[in-house]
Amino acid sequence: MKHVKWIFVVLLLCSLTSFIEKDKPTSGLNVGDIAPDFKIETIVKEQSIDLKELRGQYVLLSFWASYDALSRVQNISLNNVLKSSAHSNNVTLVSVSFDDYESIFEETVRKDQIVTPNCFVETAGQQSKLYKRFKLKNGFANYLLDVNGKIIAKNISAEELTSYLDI
Repeated sequence: MKHVKWIFVVLLLCSLTSFIEKDKPTSGLNVGDIAPDFKIETIVKEQSIDLKELRGQYVLLSFWASYDALSRVQNISLNNVLKSSAHSNNVTLVSVSFDDYESIFEETVRKDQIVTPNCFVETAGQQSKLYKRFKLKNGFANYLLDVNGKIIAKNISAEELTSYLDI
């Protein structure tokens, strides 16, 4: 009987400590990392962008998908800040959706009123090389890159972006 009490005490302690949040490994790239180069083009190959060619200017990479409400709202907010800001010439937005179907992407861009020549869809979704290169396995992210391609901010809000526009 004495051992049974100790077993219950140990089980109780184990169950209580299981709710303590452990340090989660960080996902994706982090501030201070150099963003990997990539080239992406539309499915009909009418437009493309090569991240390497954008060196020398600030770049905001926004990774999202229409099925992920948080990333979609974040993309809309960042796009609206850049559309309405007098300093928007300081930052080039590269918006990449990981939707599986281009038709869904096109309808989402239309509904969200995303007006940027640098808005792309990666129809391979989470299986794409780009998704894996940016280590987005635990969710979508955005990255603000400096003129050398170094990440100076990650997952910034629209409000935080306005403070960076005075770069």
